[in-house]
Amino acid sequence: MRRPQPFAEVLNRTDAFAALRAGVEQIAALEKDLRELLPDYLATSVEPGFIKEGVLALFAAHNALAARLRHLEPRLLFDLQQRGWPVNSLRVRVRPQPAKEPPPIKQARMSPAGVNALHELSESLAPSPLQEALAKMADRHRRNR
Repeated sequence: MRRPQPFAEVLNRTDAFAALRAGVEQIAALEKDLRELLPDYLATSVEPGFIKEGVLALFAAHNALAARLRHLEPRLLFDLQQRGWPVNSLRVRVRPQPAKEPPPIKQARMSPAGVNALHELSESLAPSPLQEALAKMADRHRRNR
């Protein structure tokens, strides 16, 4: 029976994957350096591409981030060169991120004891917006049971 094998182990087993392994390692190192060099709001939304003929492609999640990245380009290019990356220029491109799933609808449930305590609290308060809100909440949870 065959067992699952770590990806790195498979890549190390043959020379046919040497170029792929080198590319994966380069992208991982570039991502690490970009996370350290870019502000947090950019670091999470920018992905590096490959370095081809001294040009590093950077992919931003949307146009506003790409514009901000272009403003930082001279400093970022200098910092990457200082870290030993063989880049002469950057090419900023927009690569939209897939839409995230909306968060699930909240399905809060309150125990019967909690509903009763909430109702009793609302009845013990003087008429006020807080008293009305607590009474509505208790009624809503009673109906949902």
